[in-house]
Amino acid sequence: MKRENLLMVADSEHCADMLYAVGMFVPDPFIYLRIKGQPHIVVSDLEIDRARREAPHCRVVSLSQLQRKLRETGTKKVNLAQVIKLLFRTKGITKALVPPSFPFGLACALKDLGVKVKPVEERCFPERAIKSAAEVKKISAALMMAEVGLAEGIQALKSSKIDRKRRLIYRNNPLTAEKLRAIIDTAIVQSGGLPANTIVAGGRQGCDPHERGFGPLRANEPIILDVFPRSQKTGYFGDITRTVVRGRATEAIRKLYHTIERAQEIGFENIRHGASGRDVHVKIREFFDREGYKTGKINGRMQGFFHGTGHGVGLEIHESPGMGPNSTDTLKTNQVVTMEPGLYYWDLGGGVRLEDMAQINRNGIRNITKFEKVLEV
Repeated sequence: MKRENLLMVADSEHCADMLYAVGMFVPDPFIYLRIKGQPHIVVSDLEIDRARREAPHCRVVSLSQLQRKLRETGTKKVNLAQVIKLLFRTKGITKALVPPSFPFGLACALKDLGVKVKPVEERCFPERAIKSAAEVKKISAALMMAEVGLAEGIQALKSSKIDRKRRLIYRNNPLTAEKLRAIIDTAIVQSGGLPANTIVAGGRQGCDPHERGFGPLRANEPIILDVFPRSQKTGYFGDITRTVVRGRATEAIRKLYHTIERAQEIGFENIRHGASGRDVHVKIREFFDREGYKTGKINGRMQGFFHGTGHGVGLEIHESPGMGPNSTDTLKTNQVVTMEPGLYYWDLGGGVRLEDMAQINRNGIRNITKFEKVLEV
């Protein structure tokens, strides 16, 4: 794959493959072309000097020069497909692989011009799953931003008072999920991160693992805090989840919490180079079954453990490898993954999820998460 021609057209703020390939943020779509292992990028005059400075491994081509050549040869309405055809002709090629997300309209226009494009069968950069030491540092820095936000959120919970209706009162006002999320997100921004859909799900709202949370938070109920910011500087993500109770947890929630703690330990005990992502998930599911925590539809809604055990993290929040019931991935040294078992039961008043991040090595893992686990605050 590394020696095959590869064409991408995207912006690097939203396309992780483009950011990985070029190493600089560009807000507008631009052309990336790899020929026999050598990357070329076509950028506007606005970006050209910065590209030469921040992407020195790429051969930088001026978009305006290609457009001018097309106009000089009689092309009246210059479009992106014509620019790409000229670039291909200049480089002596007629076809290239493209990512599955390649714009369909552009692919059709290229076909009409005689340029052949074919989607890659798997991934443009399968090597992205294996993280270098520099990438692990960037992920750890993003994780630290998540921990900063989480710490501010838990401090707000600790500082809140409890009124007669079990509502949490913070600075003389009800503490809502929206307010607590704003506290967490503000701290993340101040530390250099970009928060996205931070989860603050209190009580039964936590039974939907991707519910962001809304409304007043209450004492003596589990609150799931799932924080996954992106570094503004590097584009790498961090990911962490804690479940806390302001006040006193019920015995049922306390037991659920300790079961999740042990499940996370079991997951980490089974992660190593060469392990099956599916097998790691199955061992945790079997542990929950032995402990009496069944999974399935109860009173018409999914309850128990009904999401994956973990996933890779890097320039995307969800990357290869996966650890779930349908995973076909094999874990490898220097992948960075989450370990996030969870149990959710409506009748118990909510759910519990704990999530750490770890770097895989040949003999196991190195947990890169530093944040403590405390149920009651």
